[in-house]
Amino acid sequence: MTAAPAHLWVWVTLFAAAVQTFRFMLQKLLAGAQLSVGGATFSRFLFGFPLAALVAVSFLGLTGTPWPHLSAAFWGFILAGGAAQVAATFLTVALFSMRNFAVGVAFTKTETVQVALFSAVLLGEWVGPLGWLGILIGMVGVLLLTKQPGVARINLRAAAYGVGAGALFGLSSICYRGATLELHPLEFFARAIIALACATFAQSIGMGLYLRLREPGELRRVLGAWRRTVLVGIAGVLGSAGWFTAFSLQNVAYVRALGQVEIVFTLLVSVLVFHERLHRREGFGIALVVGSLVVIVLAGTR
Repeated sequence: MTAAPAHLWVWVTLFAAAVQTFRFMLQKLLAGAQLSVGGATFSRFLFGFPLAALVAVSFLGLTGTPWPHLSAAFWGFILAGGAAQVAATFLTVALFSMRNFAVGVAFTKTETVQVALFSAVLLGEWVGPLGWLGILIGMVGVLLLTKQPGVARINLRAAAYGVGAGALFGLSSICYRGATLELHPLEFFARAIIALACATFAQSIGMGLYLRLREPGELRRVLGAWRRTVLVGIAGVLGSAGWFTAFSLQNVAYVRALGQVEIVFTLLVSVLVFHERLHRREGFGIALVVGSLVVIVLAGTR
């Protein structure tokens, strides 16, 4: 098995963050589809799974790689990661119905710190002093970028939802990293795409059952709106493929910390595409995030 280039995880993470930003732009398509939160979430997995499965089967066939044994530990990581990701998505969406949602969203940005702790406890992958420095600098920068003017008082419920969402997103990343590690000695991309196909399959089944039981008629609406949602599903699976590939290459703490560049991409889109003004606080936040990315890359490639 040939070793991947040392800096490959950096470029893959930047790709994943860029595609995820593009997916958020496409999310506006779902607004016209009149889907519930569960329906919009389900459509992402439903239309993403066939593409992930096709890529996995094609890659294994072209490289002559036999389908690996999927152990109980692998499926445990996949199911736990998938459930955590879905729950985190619901918590994040719930934040937007709160008056102080900006506070809660800011608290979701503690994900990078939580990921570093989870990674050490669950996978035994520790972050060194330089890595911690980059993570903390980046978190301060992201908090500056997400802070809304006039929001000073902390709403405990919104904060709890935010921290909970951050923890669940972090836990899902750790579980997906664990799933890719269970597929050694396959090549990194084979491990990533197989794990992604299995994760989106499990999430499609789980969300499909949930909608069937809790939201009658929503499955029909999802299928009827496929023209509007399929692009979001494709963008979502491409971004997920990037994240899974990065997870197969590097400690999740470094990947998620570097992935915070996504908020910079989003802000740049708002300035360049929607011609919104960039405030001094946001400029300082971008500078901190970019500085943290340099530190993270140095720490992750030492």
